[in-house]
Amino acid sequence: MARKAELRRAALAARDALDPAARQAASAVIARALLALPELTEARLVGAFWPIRSEVDPRPAAEGLLARGQAVALPHVTPEGLVFREWRLGEALVAGSFGLSEPDPALPPVDPDALIVPLAAFDRTGQRIGYGRGYYDGAITRLSRHRPILTVGIGFAAQEVADVPAEPHDRPLHFVITEAEVIRFDRTA
Repeated sequence: MARKAELRRAALAARDALDPAARQAASAVIARALLALPELTEARLVGAFWPIRSEVDPRPAAEGLLARGQAVALPHVTPEGLVFREWRLGEALVAGSFGLSEPDPALPPVDPDALIVPLAAFDRTGQRIGYGRGYYDGAITRLSRHRPILTVGIGFAAQEVADVPAEPHDRPLHFVITEAEVIRFDRTA
């Protein structure tokens, strides 16, 4: 746990140190790569997220998914974990836990076919470090119980670490997309 916390701090510091204009340009490259990912085009409903702090901004990708006829869901943090609710362009979001912008909690829950996953750090095996609460690992576990779910982590190249110490509850990703490359991991969806 201490090693993960240390890696998280270092990766987030590297992300925060990126020039805001460079982060914006890199986010645009990542959004285009997301939209070009063939596996993502097959998903009817894609779980995305609204960025906080210096995260990659997936909003242009979410808008692109909607423009081509795919549905988009955003997470709502609950005591039981993440609940996804469909979001449509122009719908207002509400302030949620941890400074997140979330869909109206009155909307019905939905189960995405694919998830665009935020990350603090990642490695070349598809392991990621989140913010330390296990929300996405729990959501991936829950959503994949009944059918495969595609998981695509997005982050800046500066967030890569040599080795993420994996724990039994950690769910590895199928892809990580940075501004530099699309990294595919050999595992079934």
